[in-house]
Amino acid sequence: MIRKLFATTAAIALVAGFAGAAELKSGPQPGEKVPGPFVPLNINGGSAGEKHCLYCENGTNPVVMIFARTPECPGTQKLIKAVDETTAKNSSCKMGSFVVFLSDEEKLDAKLKEMAEKEKLKKLVLSIDSPSGPQKYNVNKDADLTVVLYTDREVKVSHAFKKGEIKDADIEAILKDVSKILPTK
Repeated sequence: MIRKLFATTAAIALVAGFAGAAELKSGPQPGEKVPGPFVPLNINGGSAGEKHCLYCENGTNPVVMIFARTPECPGTQKLIKAVDETTAKNSSCKMGSFVVFLSDEEKLDAKLKEMAEKEKLKKLVLSIDSPSGPQKYNVNKDADLTVVLYTDREVKVSHAFKKGEIKDADIEAILKDVSKILPTK
């Protein structure tokens, strides 16, 4: 009887843990409009070394926007590479992608330049903003990664992950969700 009670309690705790992880919300949510312009420091791309509005640059095109806190995280690096490749494959529909690192770490710009060169990023722009993120974007302080897919400035998909939580299956799901922002043929 005690074993059954323990097993039931453990199962409930496990399910509650999964439910809690799924409840992490960060950034604009599906159905909402993207809050508007902000000007992070761009590390690579056409406006490298300048504060430049990537929201403005991408206009109503399909976009993968990522807010990240830990550039060294292997999952973050995998996601960046995969999104860059997906953006390049969909350049005919003017798909854009960018990562905004939320940090005040000194020399982060040098680390990100090195990352852009090492990964040979073709389309995805790396940038830096304050640790709290742009006003009105509601980036959760507990989210290490916030991934927002939007088109026509309307959010279609949003994912949020705590530090170290993103897995290969999550990256695959995000890449699959890109179809939700691409024009129908």
